Amino acid sequence: MSSTPLQAASSSHSYEDNSIIDGLVLPLAGYCFHCGDPVPQPPFHAEILGQSREMCCMGCQLASQSIVEAGLEQYYLDRSEINRTASLPTQLSRLEVYDHDEIKSQFVYAQDGLSVAELSVNNLRCAACTWLIESRLDELDGIRQCQVNLTSQRMRVIWDERKLPISRILAVINEIGYEAKPYRQDTHEAMLARHNNQMILRLGIAALGSMQAMMYAVALYFGEYSDMLVFQRDFLRWVSLFVSTPVFFYAAIPFFTSAWSAIRARQVNMDVPVSVALIITFFASLYATVTGQGETYYDSVSMFVFFLLAGRYIEHNARLKAATMANDLVVVEPVLVQKIAENKAAARQILQQLEQNALTQMSITNKSADTSNLVDNLGVSVANLQSTASAMPKFMQSMDDNVYQITSQIAQDWQQTRYQSLAKAQPHADGLEEKQMVTAHSLQVGDIIMIEAGSEIISDGILLSPTATVSQSLLTGEGDLILKTQGDYIVGGAQNDSQPFEMLVTALPEDSQIGLIDRLMNRAMSEKPKLAQQADKLARWFVARILILSVLVFVGWYIVEPSQAIWAMVAVLVATCPCALSLATPIALTVATNRLASYGFLTTRGHTLQTLAEITHVAFDKTGTLTYGKPNLLNIELIDANHKIALHCEDKNRNLILTEQKDAVLAIAAALEVGSRHPIAHALLTAAYQLHLPATQDLQHYPAGGVEAMIDGVLYRIGHIDFALNRIHNPKVGQDFNIDLEMHRASSAVVLSCQKSQSGSWQALACFYFNDKVRDSAKAMLDTLKASNIEAVMLTGDPSPQALVMARNLGMQYAYNGLSPTDKVNHIQQLQAKGAVVLMVGDGINDAPVLAAADVSTSIAGAADLAQVSSDSIILNGQIEAITAAKRIADKAERIIKQNFRWALIYNGVVLIPAALGYVPPWLAAIGMSLSSLFVVLNALRLKRA
Repeated sequence: MSSTPLQAASSSHSYEDNSIIDGLVLPLAGYCFHCGDPVPQPPFHAEILGQSREMCCMGCQLASQSIVEAGLEQYYLDRSEINRTASLPTQLSRLEVYDHDEIKSQFVYAQDGLSVAELSVNNLRCAACTWLIESRLDELDGIRQCQVNLTSQRMRVIWDERKLPISRILAVINEIGYEAKPYRQDTHEAMLARHNNQMILRLGIAALGSMQAMMYAVALYFGEYSDMLVFQRDFLRWVSLFVSTPVFFYAAIPFFTSAWSAIRARQVNMDVPVSVALIITFFASLYATVTGQGETYYDSVSMFVFFLLAGRYIEHNARLKAATMANDLVVVEPVLVQKIAENKAAARQILQQLEQNALTQMSITNKSADTSNLVDNLGVSVANLQSTASAMPKFMQSMDDNVYQITSQIAQDWQQTRYQSLAKAQPHADGLEEKQMVTAHSLQVGDIIMIEAGSEIISDGILLSPTATVSQSLLTGEGDLILKTQGDYIVGGAQNDSQPFEMLVTALPEDSQIGLIDRLMNRAMSEKPKLAQQADKLARWFVARILILSVLVFVGWYIVEPSQAIWAMVAVLVATCPCALSLATPIALTVATNRLASYGFLTTRGHTLQTLAEITHVAFDKTGTLTYGKPNLLNIELIDANHKIALHCEDKNRNLILTEQKDAVLAIAAALEVGSRHPIAHALLTAAYQLHLPATQDLQHYPAGGVEAMIDGVLYRIGHIDFALNRIHNPKVGQDFNIDLEMHRASSAVVLSCQKSQSGSWQALACFYFNDKVRDSAKAMLDTLKASNIEAVMLTGDPSPQALVMARNLGMQYAYNGLSPTDKVNHIQQLQAKGAVVLMVGDGINDAPVLAAADVSTSIAGAADLAQVSSDSIILNGQIEAITAAKRIADKAERIIKQNFRWALIYNGVVLIPAALGYVPPWLAAIGMSLSSLFVVLNALRLKRA
């Protein structure tokens, strides 16, 4: 068979806007994108690879949508021809295709040596459905953890891929009657929308059937009292059967399939008693219609199905609305991105330097902890260390300067290569490739891509263009635009708010900061706290007892009044079904979690909400938590006033001379810090913004030390005192000079020194004192916690007495300074030993041990350090008052969950007796069960206003 006219994407002819996609075979204009046949007018359309494609018929449209929803768009990039007989992806008939590395990499990621997958699950109806999937997968060898979220219709599975392929997991889920696919936000929402449309159709059929059946039932009821002829009665019964059959065999199918899946797995769920009641009622009525003996209840069957579907439809939409709130926080990555070239070597160089920095930081942290323990053992006062440890800035940022030098050089080399190539009009020269559009998942570390104005930044990377203006509001909650310069780090998930720019990809899209946020949200939404697990267990216990009780009711009524036995049993099965009990916890937790997210408080573990409601103490780190982590210059202390700094001091008073001397040393210090990303450097440059900075030569950065450069023939240093005075090689130097942080009320200090030309020794010129400003909302937040009888404690590694003064000013009764990471953990454990439930608030990087030791933890994290967060929650917007909002919402969620539990238990207990005694007809039982579930859902939705 001859194939349809087509073109390769690299052809010079352009029939479609996306014809530049590398390797994508396209049909000629007017031909079907899927099979290649001519398209009608108007054509059908399907969304593929980010664009609307023309289809020739509904069959091709549905087939292409199935391929997209299965996460297999790569099929269209891999095919070599377009014709009717081209084979479809084997996943449509075999799940083994998900074992292919290229496809698996789109939704499976590694974590602690295991594989993790996020899946969308269709047809989940109650807590028993989630338990059925979890219990069945737990039986498989290799499964470490499986958690299904009923509200969001998603699941998260962790397994050992060496023992179990992902295709087997998907197959087991399908075997028990549920449909699982790789999670993607867009296809997941499409799946939920399609399910919602099916529910509307079934609900409409049930509504029409129930109205018609009730109309005929009224005639039958009146006929009992007006001597209706037998053939008239039988005619109305057959007509009632006719209108009820679509309701029973189509609208009620979801109940039957769910119940059958549970029974086949030797389990029970909420749909088992419902299905038993429907089947008994319908076939008993059918028997009465055929034999002409007994009563018919087609109206009850139809109304029963209608009220159940109506209740579930309202409940489903409420859950859908709650679940999709979180999706608004995460950007759906663009499908296509423009790739310009690649530079794998440059990316590798950057990543190696970052890895070296991490190892160096770890070594410094361990050494610091050892020093702190030694001081404690010797009984030396913390105040005596002020001349050394307290004056040392954080070295991690200094080491980042080395990375910045590398990235700046790479960016400059790229621009020079690009300009040379453009000047020679040779687009393929010097490693430059022809521009091409590639899929997001095909990006690799080292690719150079173009980010268009107004579009989302797809991954982390390094800015190669001279400047760019981006917004990181999604990551930090701050709406201010950020100016990035050449060589700066660009965060995935930010938005380009200026002209197009070029960047070097340093992380895959799924490993970027926005990808991490998505994973953290998925983990929080899939994990179940103990309260939810207890509710699921209680609901399953309830279902089994209901089935037993209904049998006892049937036997009892059969002895007393056989004609009422079936209907009493049906009423018990329906009225006491614990649907509300199974919804009491998950819907409230979902709404509360999403409400917290609206405050910028991102929960990353399932137990966070429950534990927040129980906390008695909140422990705070200081730097970057209670303070902004951005030091301000407080004072300049001149040490060597005789040093000549080209000042003309004649005919000037002493104060003016002193001011000019301070300006002179500030200008030198700021000149040394030009290009540095350290917070101290930022503070010095900010203070010197109106001064003329001298030119520097031979500038060098010393990791864990400071900066050295030549100015006007004199060699200067700035950094911590040991580095500035070269005490590392000569400990006796400058013993007459000490840094007094307490007198200056400072939290840190750096020293400016110069090398004497004659002796070669180093002389201190000035000492710069800095203080970190307390967050504006810290005092109000602490007062709110105190009013709630929650004790606030400060645990800081800052040894300066100023840290304790700050704590007293904030009204904190308990504060401890100069603590090592081990000391902080010990303090937490001491509180816990006294029965306290502790929330630890830290920066998410240096406080990893104490964050893990606390009952629940949160990090005030910026966009650059999210990857190292190990806490149970994250405050994305830097607003520390979100802690009080989190506590308030957690308390309200706990109250609402308890209210839902009480309502569900009271309802089932109260309705049981009249149902068993025959006072509740089946249709009324269906209304009662639906209203009970609806009450629980609406009560939980009150958390949206918390």
